[in-house]
Amino acid sequence: MEFVRLEVADGVATLRLDRPKMNALNEQVQEEIRAAATEAATRDDVKAVVVYGGEKVFAAGADIKEMAEMSYTDMVKRSGALQSAFTAVAKIPKPVVAAITGYALGGGCELALCADVRFAADTAVLGQPEILLGIIPGAGGTQRLTRLVGPSKAKDLVFTGRFVKADEALAIGLVDRVVPADQVYDEALAWARQFTGAATYALRAAKETIDRGLETDLETGLEIERQQFAALFATEDRAIGMESFVESGPGKAEFVGR
Repeated sequence: MEFVRLEVADGVATLRLDRPKMNALNEQVQEEIRAAATEAATRDDVKAVVVYGGEKVFAAGADIKEMAEMSYTDMVKRSGALQSAFTAVAKIPKPVVAAITGYALGGGCELALCADVRFAADTAVLGQPEILLGIIPGAGGTQRLTRLVGPSKAKDLVFTGRFVKADEALAIGLVDRVVPADQVYDEALAWARQFTGAATYALRAAKETIDRGLETDLETGLEIERQQFAALFATEDRAIGMESFVESGPGKAEFVGR
């Protein structure tokens, strides 16, 4: 791939955007994100994922020059693929952390929203400024942002298109941790590495249960939880974990990922 790389080391994959200068998310980048996310999801040697745009910028948004040339019918054809490319990141069945430096605006913010958690540089700036272009967020911003920060805060950001600095992003729950800019990637990598020896299918079940439960009522969510909970009793890791707990106490199991 030309603008997106999947770099794997010691059980952690870095989904690295690299389209100078601002990682503008044109159609090619979107499809390369999909391909990288699909690979990360299916590789057994990948236990967690860091989404990273580099030291200076996460992603400043869509490629507006490309988008400005598109008609209504063009976007009818493209919009589904745009959403599903980002959803491929959200559906990676492993822990995913976004390491945000510089700008994460528009599509960049929407990509960060697809991660399970977000670590931001103290100099980072986030926002959904699509309204200033006469449109609305189209890659999940109206939905994932609302589920994360609540409808009032989401409407404020989407209606005004204003930019949010790291401290406010932390206060409203848009990001989960703010650290010095030169430490963002290392912090995200450290968070991801804690899962390299974890029970793979238990993590997968936990993520799926939480995500699917958010989309439905409590009773249905509890049934999803019950089914996933029971299913894990068919895994080797469940047996290993419980045997280790009985013999040695918590936190000492050596899981095999099956």
